[in-house]
Amino acid sequence: MSMPWQRTAEGANLLSTNGRLGVTIFEEITTLATRTGALNLGQGFPDEDGPQEIKDRVKAAVDGGANQYAPGRGIPELREAISSHQKRFYSLAVDPEQEVLVTTGATEAIAATILAFASAGDEVLTFEPFYDSYGAMIGLSGARHVTAPLNAPDFQVDLETLEAAFSSRTRLVLLNNPHNPSGAVFSLEALQKIVELATKYDALIVSDEVYEHLTFDAPHRPIATLPGAAERTITISSAGKTFSFTGWKVGWATGPATLIAAVRTVKQFLTYSSGTPFQAAIAWGLGQNDEFYQGIADSLRQKRDLLANGLREAGFTVHLPQGGYFINADVAPLSLASAQEADAALLARQLPELIGVAAIPVSVFCHPEAAQRNRSLLRFAFCKKTEVLEEAARRLGTLKDVL
Repeated sequence: MSMPWQRTAEGANLLSTNGRLGVTIFEEITTLATRTGALNLGQGFPDEDGPQEIKDRVKAAVDGGANQYAPGRGIPELREAISSHQKRFYSLAVDPEQEVLVTTGATEAIAATILAFASAGDEVLTFEPFYDSYGAMIGLSGARHVTAPLNAPDFQVDLETLEAAFSSRTRLVLLNNPHNPSGAVFSLEALQKIVELATKYDALIVSDEVYEHLTFDAPHRPIATLPGAAERTITISSAGKTFSFTGWKVGWATGPATLIAAVRTVKQFLTYSSGTPFQAAIAWGLGQNDEFYQGIADSLRQKRDLLANGLREAGFTVHLPQGGYFINADVAPLSLASAQEADAALLARQLPELIGVAAIPVSVFCHPEAAQRNRSLLRFAFCKKTEVLEEAARRLGTLKDVL
């Protein structure tokens, strides 16, 4: 018996198509969640603020007059803090004057980097599924978007497939580690292969590491720490995910001075600078002790496990993430359909009405061919209050009764 959200041909990538131009899938699902009063586990934003001490420093900065443009590179205090952070956690030495750039979130750093280095005739390689802004910015640059698949259940890249994705036209390799939407942490073998191939084809590595402090089952290893990588790598991160202040949009890029200078040239025509009162507060946050950082990851691990148990009890197959904000669940076991027939995108549109829970289909993070391979997967965010996740688990438990 087919469920109403199962289709055999059309529709798997419909939301993705809509998301490229016009209303994004995130806006669509959030609108549905708001209209129905559903718990929004679609978008990856926390529903509670980060540390009060960091917020207090923003207030003090506003009262102290930090209300005009910051330097285009970011205030010196934050650039020093970013440099110290890279040294402290990863033994990476970056010059705060020439090798650090503060950006309007990691999203701007990604955009400015792609626009700085990629253009028509180039290829930009990402891993698929991929964060939606990657495809949009590659399209704006005029470059060709090439992907290497990450397949369930472990979402690790096949090294032979990865090698086949490189060519003489590969200009950038865009790595998201820990990975969104899968939650995978790339193996050392995979990172070494990326460096080897980037060196062979003289490609730059762009490493999006916004979930660097949110790993559970594997340590974070920046690719820039591997031999031969630092001289061709731009590392990107932000304060939003680590400190639960996603609305402040404070990000940064680090790397060789010549590469950062090129990114800065583009960035100055995007926002020039932003978030002046937030920058000093984040500088203070970056200097907190190891227990502070470990506590963030431990708390998120507990929330991951809470939602994972609820999804399993509801009948989903759960792919447990190693890091990040998100957990992927396969909807196929809820029916007699195969993974190729179960349409998670359609179910995502129905869940807010059916049980009052919102999620995002993984297919929208893919090109059409890969969307078909991932069409039975839903992505749920677990960066929410414990009581919200408990209620979500309860509602998910009623799903079998309404399908």
